[in-house]
Amino acid sequence: MKRFYSVFVGVVLAVALVVPAYAAEEWVKKFNDILLKGPSEGNWQVKADEVAAWMHAKKTDFLIVDVRPNPPGQRGGKIPGALFIPYNEILKADNLRKLPKSKKLVLVCVTGQTQNLPVLALRALGYDARTMSFGHPAWIRGYFGGQLMQQAIQNAAARNYPVEK
Repeated sequence: MKRFYSVFVGVVLAVALVVPAYAAEEWVKKFNDILLKGPSEGNWQVKADEVAAWMHAKKTDFLIVDVRPNPPGQRGGKIPGALFIPYNEILKADNLRKLPKSKKLVLVCVTGQTQNLPVLALRALGYDARTMSFGHPAWIRGYFGGQLMQQAIQNAAARNYPVEK
């Protein structure tokens, strides 16, 4: 009986170690397959002009998701009709239920950076997730996110960081 117990525990431990590794490998493959499609699908980016044209044409096949952190991200206004879900909360079950798989999701943030974080996961879950190039600075005149970007550009020019050619 003692021997059976030892073998049983060994098998359970082996399965417990192999199954998560196998599951992780499957997800890595799925993410890689999605990433490989990125270049041919425009890296899932749309321009502010495209979104404005969709709004002007009263298209209903998209939803703007404002993923700016709260606050200070929310200052400066929002895109009409946008659903607010901070990027770090978008994968919560309650928030995923708010996102229709039948529409293009256009994620928009402060500078166009953090909106990219949930895109791959959302696409792996079956959503047609995209980002708006440069985020809210591309939409809101004088938005502070654009000022942050200008400061970074000026800092790079002043510092003259090394670059390989």
